[in-house]
Amino acid sequence: MSNEHLVYVVDDDDAVRRSAAFMLRHAGFQVRPVESGVAFLKLAKNAERGCVLLDVRMPEMSGLEVQQEMVRQGIDMPVVILTGHGDVEIAVQAMRAGAINFLEKPYEKEALLAAMEEAFERLENSELKEMESSEAKIRLACLTGRERDVLDGLMTGYPNKTIAYDLGISPRTVEIYRANMMEKLRVRSLAEALRIGFAAEAGETAQVKPIQN
Repeated sequence: MSNEHLVYVVDDDDAVRRSAAFMLRHAGFQVRPVESGVAFLKLAKNAERGCVLLDVRMPEMSGLEVQQEMVRQGIDMPVVILTGHGDVEIAVQAMRAGAINFLEKPYEKEALLAAMEEAFERLENSELKEMESSEAKIRLACLTGRERDVLDGLMTGYPNKTIAYDLGISPRTVEIYRANMMEKLRVRSLAEALRIGFAAEAGETAQVKPIQN
Protein backbone atom coordinates (compact mmCIF):
# COMPACT_ATOMS: atom_id res chain seq x y z
CA MET A 1 0.00 0.00 0.00
CA SER A 2 1.42 3.36 -1.03
CA ASN A 3 2.16 5.75 1.78
CA GLU A 4 0.54 8.45 -0.34
CA HIS A 5 -2.83 7.03 0.68
CA LEU A 6 -4.28 9.24 3.40
CA VAL A 7 -7.04 8.09 5.75
CA TYR A 8 -9.00 10.46 7.95
CA VAL A 9 -10.07 8.52 11.07
CA VAL A 10 -13.08 10.45 12.40
CA ASP A 11 -14.24 9.19 15.80
CA ASP A 12 -14.90 10.85 19.14
CA ASP A 13 -13.50 7.80 20.99
CA ASP A 14 -9.76 8.33 21.50
CA ALA A 15 -9.12 4.59 21.95
CA VAL A 16 -10.82 3.78 18.64
CA ARG A 17 -8.86 6.49 16.82
CA ARG A 18 -5.57 5.22 18.24
CA SER A 19 -6.32 1.59 17.42
CA ALA A 20 -7.42 2.28 13.84
CA ALA A 21 -4.49 4.64 13.26
CA PHE A 22 -2.03 2.04 14.54
CA MET A 23 -3.34 -0.68 12.22
CA LEU A 24 -3.50 1.61 9.20
CA ARG A 25 -0.02 3.08 9.69
CA HIS A 26 1.51 -0.37 10.00
CA ALA A 27 -0.15 -1.27 6.70
CA GLY A 28 1.50 1.72 4.98
CA PHE A 29 -1.28 4.31 5.05
CA GLN A 30 -0.89 7.89 6.13
CA VAL A 31 -3.38 8.65 8.91
CA ARG A 32 -4.93 11.85 10.18
CA PRO A 33 -7.02 11.26 13.34
CA VAL A 34 -9.91 13.71 13.80
CA GLU A 35 -11.88 13.92 17.05
CA SER A 36 -15.31 14.84 15.66
CA GLY A 37 -17.40 15.23 12.53
CA VAL A 38 -17.54 18.98 13.03
CA ALA A 39 -13.74 19.17 13.18
CA PHE A 40 -13.42 17.04 10.06
CA LEU A 41 -15.78 19.25 8.04
CA LYS A 42 -13.82 22.35 9.05
CA LEU A 43 -10.61 20.95 7.59
CA ALA A 44 -11.93 18.76 4.76
CA LYS A 45 -12.89 21.41 2.21
CA ASN A 46 -9.28 22.46 1.64
CA ALA A 47 -7.55 19.29 2.86
CA GLU A 48 -5.61 16.75 0.88
CA ARG A 49 -7.96 14.27 -0.74
CA GLY A 50 -8.15 10.85 0.87
CA CYS A 51 -10.62 8.34 2.28
CA VAL A 52 -12.64 8.67 5.47
CA LEU A 53 -13.18 6.13 8.24
CA LEU A 54 -16.26 7.69 9.83
CA ASP A 55 -17.97 6.70 13.07
CA VAL A 56 -21.77 6.86 13.10
CA ARG A 57 -22.48 7.75 16.73
CA MET A 58 -20.76 11.01 17.65
CA PRO A 59 -21.88 14.10 19.59
CA GLU A 60 -22.78 17.34 17.76
CA MET A 61 -23.03 15.64 14.37
CA SER A 62 -23.61 11.97 13.62
CA GLY A 63 -21.71 10.18 10.90
CA LEU A 64 -24.80 10.27 8.67
CA GLU A 65 -25.08 14.04 9.12
CA VAL A 66 -21.39 14.45 8.32
CA GLN A 67 -21.83 12.32 5.21
CA GLN A 68 -24.80 14.45 4.07
CA GLU A 69 -22.82 17.64 4.64
CA MET A 70 -19.90 16.24 2.64
CA VAL A 71 -22.26 15.76 -0.30
CA ARG A 72 -23.71 19.26 0.13
CA GLN A 73 -20.25 20.85 0.21
CA GLY A 74 -18.90 18.76 -2.66
CA ILE A 75 -16.30 16.97 -0.52
CA ASP A 76 -15.59 13.99 -2.75
CA MET A 77 -13.89 11.46 -0.48
CA PRO A 78 -14.94 7.80 -0.26
CA VAL A 79 -16.43 6.94 3.15
CA VAL A 80 -16.25 3.73 5.18
CA ILE A 81 -18.73 3.80 8.06
CA LEU A 82 -18.02 2.47 11.56
CA THR A 83 -21.10 1.17 13.37
CA GLY A 84 -21.86 -0.44 16.69
CA HIS A 85 -23.53 -3.84 17.04
CA GLY A 86 -27.13 -3.78 15.85
CA ASP A 87 -26.75 -0.61 13.76
CA VAL A 88 -27.37 -2.37 10.45
CA GLU A 89 -30.27 -0.07 9.56
CA ILE A 90 -27.99 2.95 10.02
CA ALA A 91 -25.27 1.28 7.96
CA VAL A 92 -27.79 0.68 5.18
CA GLN A 93 -28.76 4.37 5.23
CA ALA A 94 -25.09 5.31 4.97
CA MET A 95 -24.49 2.99 2.02
CA ARG A 96 -27.61 4.23 0.27
CA ALA A 97 -26.15 7.72 0.66
CA GLY A 98 -22.92 6.62 -1.00
CA ALA A 99 -20.70 5.02 1.63
CA ILE A 100 -18.34 2.41 0.17
CA ASN A 101 -18.60 -0.06 3.03
CA PHE A 102 -19.37 -0.40 6.71
CA LEU A 103 -17.51 -2.09 9.53
CA GLU A 104 -19.19 -3.26 12.72
CA LYS A 105 -17.23 -2.73 15.95
CA PRO A 106 -15.21 -4.57 17.02
CA TYR A 107 -13.68 -5.25 13.61
CA GLU A 108 -10.73 -7.34 12.50
CA LYS A 109 -7.61 -5.74 11.06
CA GLU A 110 -8.05 -7.65 7.79
CA ALA A 111 -11.59 -6.29 7.37
CA LEU A 112 -10.41 -2.71 8.00
CA LEU A 113 -7.58 -2.94 5.49
CA ALA A 114 -9.76 -4.58 2.84
CA ALA A 115 -12.39 -1.84 3.24
CA MET A 116 -9.82 0.94 2.94
CA GLU A 117 -8.12 -0.63 -0.07
CA GLU A 118 -11.50 -0.81 -1.78
CA ALA A 119 -12.19 2.81 -0.88
CA PHE A 120 -8.92 3.92 -2.48
CA GLU A 121 -9.71 1.87 -5.57
CA ARG A 122 -12.90 3.90 -5.86
CA LEU A 123 -11.00 7.15 -5.25
CA GLU A 124 -8.56 6.40 -8.06
CA ASN A 125 -11.07 5.10 -10.60
CA SER A 126 -13.76 7.66 -11.40
CA GLU A 127 -15.42 5.26 -13.86
CA LEU A 128 -15.83 2.47 -11.33
CA LYS A 129 -19.32 3.53 -10.22
CA GLU A 130 -20.70 3.45 -13.76
CA MET A 131 -19.13 0.07 -14.45
CA GLU A 132 -20.54 -1.31 -11.20
CA SER A 133 -24.06 -0.28 -12.18
CA SER A 134 -23.95 -2.27 -15.40
CA GLU A 135 -22.32 -5.29 -13.77
CA ALA A 136 -24.69 -5.17 -10.80
CA LYS A 137 -27.77 -5.57 -12.99
CA ILE A 138 -26.24 -8.62 -14.66
CA ARG A 139 -25.39 -10.22 -11.32
CA LEU A 140 -28.85 -9.55 -9.87
CA ALA A 141 -30.48 -11.22 -12.87
CA CYS A 142 -29.36 -14.62 -11.58
CA LEU A 143 -31.42 -14.34 -8.38
CA THR A 144 -34.79 -16.00 -7.91
CA GLY A 145 -37.79 -13.88 -6.97
CA ARG A 146 -37.55 -14.86 -3.30
CA GLU A 147 -33.80 -14.22 -3.18
CA ARG A 148 -34.40 -10.74 -4.62
CA ASP A 149 -37.18 -10.18 -2.06
CA VAL A 150 -34.72 -10.97 0.73
CA LEU A 151 -32.12 -8.62 -0.75
CA ASP A 152 -34.73 -5.87 -1.05
CA GLY A 153 -35.57 -6.34 2.62
CA LEU A 154 -31.92 -6.10 3.59
CA MET A 155 -31.55 -2.96 1.47
CA THR A 156 -34.38 -1.44 3.50
CA GLY A 157 -32.47 -2.21 6.70
CA TYR A 158 -34.77 -4.96 7.95
CA PRO A 159 -33.48 -7.84 10.10
CA ASN A 160 -34.17 -11.44 9.06
CA LYS A 161 -37.18 -11.76 11.40
CA THR A 162 -38.93 -8.75 9.86
CA ILE A 163 -38.23 -9.98 6.33
CA ALA A 164 -39.61 -13.38 7.30
CA TYR A 165 -42.80 -11.83 8.67
CA ASP A 166 -43.32 -9.65 5.58
CA LEU A 167 -42.81 -12.61 3.22
CA GLY A 168 -44.82 -15.09 5.31
CA ILE A 169 -41.92 -17.51 5.73
CA SER A 170 -39.74 -18.62 8.62
CA PRO A 171 -36.55 -16.79 9.69
CA ARG A 172 -34.63 -19.98 8.94
CA THR A 173 -35.95 -19.94 5.36
CA VAL A 174 -34.85 -16.32 5.05
CA GLU A 175 -31.37 -17.36 6.16
CA ILE A 176 -31.30 -20.01 3.43
CA TYR A 177 -32.42 -17.54 0.75
CA ARG A 178 -29.89 -15.03 2.06
CA ALA A 179 -27.04 -17.55 1.90
CA ASN A 180 -28.04 -18.58 -1.64
CA MET A 181 -28.30 -14.93 -2.69
CA MET A 182 -24.82 -14.12 -1.40
CA GLU A 183 -23.34 -17.22 -3.08
CA LYS A 184 -24.88 -16.29 -6.45
CA LEU A 185 -23.69 -12.69 -6.14
CA ARG A 186 -20.21 -13.97 -5.19
CA VAL A 187 -19.99 -11.82 -2.08
CA ARG A 188 -18.72 -12.54 1.42
CA SER A 189 -20.40 -9.77 3.39
CA LEU A 190 -23.72 -7.99 3.69
CA ALA A 191 -22.01 -4.72 2.73
CA GLU A 192 -20.93 -6.18 -0.62
CA ALA A 193 -24.45 -7.46 -1.35
CA LEU A 194 -25.96 -4.08 -0.46
CA ARG A 195 -23.50 -2.27 -2.70
CA ILE A 196 -24.54 -4.41 -5.68
CA GLY A 197 -28.20 -3.75 -4.95
CA PHE A 198 -27.70 0.00 -4.60
CA ALA A 199 -25.50 0.17 -7.71
CA ALA A 200 -28.24 -1.46 -9.79
CA GLU A 201 -30.85 0.81 -8.21
CA ALA A 202 -28.77 3.92 -8.99
CA GLY A 203 -28.36 2.82 -12.59
CA GLU A 204 -32.10 2.39 -12.99
CA THR A 205 -32.73 5.85 -11.53
CA ALA A 206 -30.18 7.43 -13.83
CA GLN A 207 -31.96 5.99 -16.87
CA VAL A 208 -35.27 7.69 -15.99
CA LYS A 209 -35.57 10.84 -18.09
CA PRO A 210 -38.28 13.51 -17.95
CA ILE A 211 -40.90 13.50 -20.71
CA GLN A 212 -40.30 16.25 -23.21
CA ASN A 213 -43.32 18.31 -24.28
